[in-house]
Amino acid sequence: MKILNLLSCITLVLLQIGCKPAPEAPQVPTDTQTTPAPAAIVAAAQSETPAQACILKLGFEAWEPYQYVDMDQKAAGLDIELMQAVAKEMNCEIVTQQGTWVELIAGLKAGEVDLLLGASKTEAREEYAFFSAPYRKEQFVLFVRSMDVASLPQNTISDFLTDGKKLGIVSEYFYGDELAQLYNDEKLKPHFVEASLSELNLARLMDEDIDGMLEDKIVAASMIRRKGLDKTISPSSISLGDNDVYVMFSKNSTDESKVSAFNAAMTTIRENNVYDTIMARYQQ
Repeated sequence: MKILNLLSCITLVLLQIGCKPAPEAPQVPTDTQTTPAPAAIVAAAQSETPAQACILKLGFEAWEPYQYVDMDQKAAGLDIELMQAVAKEMNCEIVTQQGTWVELIAGLKAGEVDLLLGASKTEAREEYAFFSAPYRKEQFVLFVRSMDVASLPQNTISDFLTDGKKLGIVSEYFYGDELAQLYNDEKLKPHFVEASLSELNLARLMDEDIDGMLEDKIVAASMIRRKGLDKTISPSSISLGDNDVYVMFSKNSTDESKVSAFNAAMTTIRENNVYDTIMARYQQ
């Protein structure tokens, strides 16, 4: 009987222990999950983030020997090599985009292109672009059919147009103040024939659709030699003089600090003779 009572007591104790609720785990205050980190911690985290890389979107056109696509389908030419040397000094990467000059100007205005090479400075362009310091010069010359050179009576481009000749130019090019004034003359404007590419002007000159075309003398010489037209197309004695050439930066995608950095880098490659070395390869 005693044993039975003892077993009953043990059973009762075990039942009481088994029914006792388990202790609750301590709760983490909910506000600790949304409390902002101290400013010092945020600043330290931001300081560890690497600086954004300098990437410049460079627009270029087919304008050999200054700008063109080589056999490896890469951008090449005098202007391209100069820009690559400058970009190295700026610690910037160049991403190239090819197009016609008209397309590239539109891209620069929209900020889709950061910079264009071989540009002339005008008031109209300064509305949407910054300009570097001049980095080289160019000279536009009137090219005509070789058979017409000897009999060309005109001494100036004004004489050429006034005589009723048709002149091929590239849309959105700036050939200097003299030609701009002639282009704005309503009597002479019908004698200007615009094209999107220099090659189109050359084809029109060959087909006698125009009487002459204006082109940079180095570009034209390269184009004529490449197409085997040395005996067919020749330069005349009419030229527009030397003009300064600039790099044009989009106001929509860059700022003046990039222009200053470009000018400083250009000065560096002039001083260390990299500029002269590149120029010499294209003047031979």
